[in-house]
Amino acid sequence: MKITLTVNGEKREVEVKPQTRLLDLLREDLGLTGTKEGCGKGECGACTVIMNNKLVASCLVLAVQADQSEILTIEGLNCQDELHPIQNAFINKGAVQCGFCIPGMIMSSKQLLDENINPTEAEIKRGLSGNICRCTGYVKIIDAVKEAAHKMRSRGEDDV
Repeated sequence: MKITLTVNGEKREVEVKPQTRLLDLLREDLGLTGTKEGCGKGECGACTVIMNNKLVASCLVLAVQADQSEILTIEGLNCQDELHPIQNAFINKGAVQCGFCIPGMIMSSKQLLDENINPTEAEIKRGLSGNICRCTGYVKIIDAVKEAAHKMRSRGEDDV
């Protein structure tokens, strides 16, 4: 089946099998390996991407379901060839350990901050609740989201 989708701002036409998952299309066909497969059941958040301005577990979405959709992956977050403020905050706060869960965490943080540039700690925890990290106690991750929100507010970058 031929589908058309926009990935990280670039319109793509691709041939897919009916059973191809969006995750596999991104990683194997388009070479966007930042999106990870953790559990394959939509429970860990490692495969999180933004599809049509909503978070989705790309392991649970068939590629054909993404036809005519707009997809944003971790690779599409950079701003004029610079890291996104969320990515910088994760580095600054030491929130990146093994790194496996981080693309999903960052995408969830992006969606949260797009909807609420001034979240409370409870709202941050809720926004990240679909993501599992086996390396941390989440404190540095929450601190990173707070820092990113602060920087984005102070620069007026809530639309980044």
